[in-house]
Amino acid sequence: MRKFTIDDINIIYEDNHVIVVVKPQNMPVCPDGSGDIDLLTLLKEYIKDKYDKKGEAFLGLVHRLDRPTGGVMIFARTTKAAKRLSEQLRSGDLEKRYFTVVHGIPKEKQGELVHYLIKNPSKNMVYTVPMATEGAKKAVLQYKTLSVNDKMSLIDIKLKTGRSHQIRVQMSAIGTPLFGDAKYADGRTLLGYNIALWSVELKFFHPITKERLVYRVYPPVDDIPWKYFDINRFLAINIKY
Repeated sequence: MRKFTIDDINIIYEDNHVIVVVKPQNMPVCPDGSGDIDLLTLLKEYIKDKYDKKGEAFLGLVHRLDRPTGGVMIFARTTKAAKRLSEQLRSGDLEKRYFTVVHGIPKEKQGELVHYLIKNPSKNMVYTVPMATEGAKKAVLQYKTLSVNDKMSLIDIKLKTGRSHQIRVQMSAIGTPLFGDAKYADGRTLLGYNIALWSVELKFFHPITKERLVYRVYPPVDDIPWKYFDINRFLAINIKY
């Protein structure tokens, strides 16, 4: 497993209140059982060194990305910013948008998926279950098929909830598992490739200035399967649902 350093982290915006970065794929967001270096720890060390802070630097984890997922993330540099961004996340003012490439073509070109999910921590697997299942959490996302290429589809996704493995499980549940996702693709994908899931856009109000900010980050467009689609065409416009 690759050992990441701060040089692997693209910091695209930073002020006294927030820091917006590009998370590399296959890097944990925060400490986990693997013991691998995580993004939160690296950024705390970066802030401590840059600003010569004594003791541990504060950095608020506002939202998460699964380890295999890459793309744009925001962290809070103060408790006030963390509280206000968390409120935006709950209210929907902090909007998260993803691109993914899936096997197959969704039966409906666009729509809203609603499932109830439950996680098996020992297997690190998430399953769709009936609504009345004890411990099940509601998962909602909106999707739109942008392009189809040789039995694969480029999908634009807006998350309405933030559940573990949500996009991977919900897209697999409708028969279109993610490219590279050995865990949920039931043998339909090629092994040895990164999962084709990328956080391409964040929209939020700056917690202090209240300015509406939008950050877009391209997936690795030269890599398989992204290179089979005209990513620029779809990131250069606002997708209407």
